[in-house]
Amino acid sequence: MLNPEDPAELQIAKQAKIIDALVRRANRQKDVGPSAFRAFQSAIELRQRVMEQSRDLERATTELESARYEREQTRKSLVKALSSMEEGFALFTDGQLNLCNDLFQTIFPDVPELVSPGLDLAQFFTLVQNSGQFVSSDRGVSDMLDTLLSNCHTGLVSSEVIELLGDRWYKLSAQYTSTENVVILLTDITSVVRRNRDEKETLIDRQEDYLQAVFQNMSSGLCTFSADTEIMMHNARFREILNLPHPLLRPRMPVQNLLDLMRARGLIKADDELKVGKWQHELKSRGWLRKRVRDGADRVLDIQANQLPDGGFLVELKDVTLEARATETLENRVMERTAELTRANEKLIREYEEKARVEEALRVAKERAEAAVSSKTRFLAAASHDLLQPINAAKLMISTLMEITRDTDLHEMMDRLDGAFGSAEQLLHSLLDISRLETADPDTVSPTSVSLASVIAGIHGDQALVAEKNNVRLDVVSCSEFVHSDSVYLLRSIQNLVVNAIQYTEPGGRVLVGCRRRGDKIVVQVWDTGIGIARKDQARVFEEFTRADNVTFGSGMGLGLSVVDRACRLLGHKLSLRSKPGVGSVFSIEMDRVEADRGAIEPLDLLPHTDDMSLDHIVLVIENDKDVLFGTTLWLEQNGASVLPARSTEEAMRFVTDMGMPPDIILADYQLDDGDTGVNAIRQIREMTQTHVPAILITADRSESLRHAGLRHDVSVMTKPVKLSRLRSLIVWKVHRDLTGMASTPTKVGGDSGG
Repeated sequence: MLNPEDPAELQIAKQAKIIDALVRRANRQKDVGPSAFRAFQSAIELRQRVMEQSRDLERATTELESARYEREQTRKSLVKALSSMEEGFALFTDGQLNLCNDLFQTIFPDVPELVSPGLDLAQFFTLVQNSGQFVSSDRGVSDMLDTLLSNCHTGLVSSEVIELLGDRWYKLSAQYTSTENVVILLTDITSVVRRNRDEKETLIDRQEDYLQAVFQNMSSGLCTFSADTEIMMHNARFREILNLPHPLLRPRMPVQNLLDLMRARGLIKADDELKVGKWQHELKSRGWLRKRVRDGADRVLDIQANQLPDGGFLVELKDVTLEARATETLENRVMERTAELTRANEKLIREYEEKARVEEALRVAKERAEAAVSSKTRFLAAASHDLLQPINAAKLMISTLMEITRDTDLHEMMDRLDGAFGSAEQLLHSLLDISRLETADPDTVSPTSVSLASVIAGIHGDQALVAEKNNVRLDVVSCSEFVHSDSVYLLRSIQNLVVNAIQYTEPGGRVLVGCRRRGDKIVVQVWDTGIGIARKDQARVFEEFTRADNVTFGSGMGLGLSVVDRACRLLGHKLSLRSKPGVGSVFSIEMDRVEADRGAIEPLDLLPHTDDMSLDHIVLVIENDKDVLFGTTLWLEQNGASVLPARSTEEAMRFVTDMGMPPDIILADYQLDDGDTGVNAIRQIREMTQTHVPAILITADRSESLRHAGLRHDVSVMTKPVKLSRLRSLIVWKVHRDLTGMASTPTKVGGDSGG
């Protein structure tokens, strides 16, 4: 009944008619029952809602009129603002001109009536290009519409610089501000273009003046030629080099005339290289050419031509006479020097060949010497067992004979024989030590924790009798420290120092062995009151076969101190000497102090002194050398032992089987026949008897691996030739320890090794 699109007055009139009809209908009802009352009440509510909607429509109408007014005012303000802009502005909506300012219309005065609202965007670009005011643009205004459309969704600005009549310049810019709106600006850049043009012309003029000044003042002669080979311009230096008056070099002069003139005046010699046709051919093919020619005055000229963009070429002349002469002189000197160097090189080659022959001879000699030394070293290392075996056997038999002849006239002779064998033994040990230290075998030395108490006690036990025979007092200060060293070579080094001290100390003198602690270092010192060593001899006494000048002939071979020096250098110990002739000497060995398990090593001085005790034990001796076996058996029986002599493990096991009980102790050589070893023999006998039989391994092998094997199997190790007094003490100690159940044992016991 009501149309929302009707005016408000019409809708109100319709509502009044409806209400009036409802009221009349209510009055005509004969009863006022509930249904009529509800209808009347609904009519009242409907009228109220209609009135509310009428008021809402009135307010909406008022607001709409206000919005229309404000939009019109805004449009007028926008037009006014656009009119005040210094740029031509136009807004195209949906591809048609919506509004623009006056400046935008007046830029093209011949078609102002066409630039009006409703103008199509494509027609605008066509109108600009067809305008009588339009002169040119950068890339063409017709292409600008395609560029603008391609940038529709990116918002990029498309621009062109256009030129209008009267030397006017504008920048035409177009941009999509939304998918429907396009803004076009025409910015006057006439002043900028004119200013840039003026600056460019000024810069070109200045650059031309600058280039002209440079051209005229260059040290080289320059001349430019046209594509028709005619002179264009030249500088003064060009005339000076060619020695031509100014009037002769006129513009537009052909280059061939110039060359003919120069030949006629004797400035250059006739040369086919100077033909213009040949120059032009080379310039076209390469773009440049360079020649060096001599003129009639014996001058040398460098001619360089470079092709120009217009087809002409630029010629540069340089007078290089002095340079050429210097070059020739230098070349002559170089040739002379080259000849000298060639001769010297030939001489050096001859000398080098001679040197190569000498070096080859030296290499062969060195290889032979090294082979000889290696052979000697291998011989001494391999023969150590065979060399020590007979000495060990002889010492055993000499010791037995000394006991037999103790109360006879032969005892003195046996005593001298024992001393002679002792000297031979000492010399052999020194030779073997030097041989081992020369091999640089990693197994030569095996640094570990060494008890100085054991080492010093062993030396005292070995040398006390020697000192007593020489009437020299030997004092030893006990030391409980442990050092990082090799037990064998440390004992040998200290023992050699003590032996030398006793040997070179007069009867009634004194030798003292002790230790000092210096921070984390331990210094073992050997003091004596002997003959001393002069300062000039103190460095060379450590060399092989060298003795001091105050030493009498026959007192030794001079090997002991050499062994000490080599061993200390190999172990990293510091060896030093202080001495004064007639007063005495002090030898010192400085080593690193270490912490060790003191209960793991039994000092040798704790072994019982058993010189007068009988060896009343059953001793199983396993030795493959019959002389050593005979001497050992004889010595043991002489000292009260019952001996089972065996030359192999198999024979030793038969002895034990026949006896029906384990022996009291086993003395075994390490190297047996057919690859068998004493360690293997001891292990098999212990397994067969189910008894941990005490055992001593007697060997010439001083390797660390063997000492570790002895430690693993609870076998004491002594090196050949053995010290019989210490062997006796060790036998008694081990048998007694086994009987009394003592837990600790010496890890290694030795003769000269102290192990």
